[in-house]
Amino acid sequence: MRGIYLLLIPTLLLLLALPVSRGRYNDDFDDGEDLADFDDNDFAEFEDMNDDLAAEAETAPPPRVSLSSQPDEDEDEDEATVELEDGQDGFDDSETQVHCQVTVTYAYEKTINMKCAVLLIIVPAHLQNSWESYYMEILMVTGLLAYIMNYIIGKNKNSRLAQAWFNSHRELLESNFALVGDDGTSKEAVSTGKLNQENEHIYNLWCSGRVCCEGMLIQLKFLKRQDLLNVLARMMRPACDQVQIKVTLNEEDMDTFVFAVGTKKAMARLQKEMQDLSEFCGDKPKSGAKYGLPDSLAILSEMGEVTDGVMDNKMVHYIMNHADKIESIHFSDQFSGPKVMQEEGQPLKLPETKKTLLFTFNVPGMGNTSPKDMDTLLPLMNMVIYSIDKVKKLRLNREGKQKADRNRARVEENFLKQTHAQRQEAAQTRREEKKRAEKERIMNEEDPERQRRLEEAAQRREQKKIEKKQMKMKQIKVKAM
Repeated sequence: MRGIYLLLIPTLLLLLALPVSRGRYNDDFDDGEDLADFDDNDFAEFEDMNDDLAAEAETAPPPRVSLSSQPDEDEDEDEATVELEDGQDGFDDSETQVHCQVTVTYAYEKTINMKCAVLLIIVPAHLQNSWESYYMEILMVTGLLAYIMNYIIGKNKNSRLAQAWFNSHRELLESNFALVGDDGTSKEAVSTGKLNQENEHIYNLWCSGRVCCEGMLIQLKFLKRQDLLNVLARMMRPACDQVQIKVTLNEEDMDTFVFAVGTKKAMARLQKEMQDLSEFCGDKPKSGAKYGLPDSLAILSEMGEVTDGVMDNKMVHYIMNHADKIESIHFSDQFSGPKVMQEEGQPLKLPETKKTLLFTFNVPGMGNTSPKDMDTLLPLMNMVIYSIDKVKKLRLNREGKQKADRNRARVEENFLKQTHAQRQEAAQTRREEKKRAEKERIMNEEDPERQRRLEEAAQRREQKKIEKKQMKMKQIKVKAM
């Protein structure tokens, strides 16, 4: 019986609890709702509680957020902590993006985590809209415009100077030469009456058709005013425009002598660079005070007789009045140009020479030349015409002629001695090439009999050469005894 009572008591308690549960379910759902849906959402009751707590949090006053990493232990009110990710202690100016996490703790022990992202964008300087971002482009465009403008201005100025010189000298040139301004484009010599422009700073003029000279080449060498870099360089090292004149005489219209006069610096340079001055005027440049020349000028001469013959009163008058414009005057019957610099050795024969008169004049102004300055060179052109006639009339006496001939023979002998070894090597090379060509001809012969005869003939020729050398050696020994 006692066991039966123990079973009945739990059964009664279960029956008493069943009506209460059924009544609750009936109150929560309508008649048309499905009870199975309620069973699926087992946590609906807890979600309703969270919604109620969130509503209370919204109505409550905002909590105070503490920037310290630990909450104040003495305060019982709402607490807030700020945690930085990646172990950062604060904001870094070098970072472009900073993340932070804020944890807010309320009195009812509910924690809300809020995440925020602070973006610090640093705009590069070259992306900013300001003129400072384009200073390099501005400098390049400015430099290009300056170069173009300088090119146009410099080219036009050189052209005006050249035309001014030609206008002032044209009448004199046409009165002394039959042809003025041949450009060489036509087969027949035609006088064009104008300058030939070689480039932006060099102008040429060819004149011919005069007694005792083959022709005269005038070259106007202006400064490179069209080049901006050259203009800047001349600010540090000033220079001047030049007029160079080269007169080629006929062989019979000039005697054998070498002479030069000009500034000391120019004479020293020409003596080192020019072949004829270095060989026939070995002495140092001499002063022209004997002839009344200024101290700035010096003379190079093959012999004293030549200096006395060239420096007459009229020539001295021209040089004295225009000493500041004269760079150099060079007369030579052995003119071959500058020294030949060859890495492999000297040439095997003497260079070709011509009887030539060379004049180099400096244009006044030291770069700041005006068209009026070109007119001041007209007396120097008269000096050139006078020099042509003077050299034609100048003749050395018998002693001077013999001395000049000995000097030329000495120069030729020295040249042959210097080139003797090279000529021997060249002759040996020619002999070896001849032997090699003969052997190749014998080897290329298809007929064996003819090839054998050619080899025997070559051996006989070699044997004769050896015997001839032996005979010469015997004769030398007999003469020595």
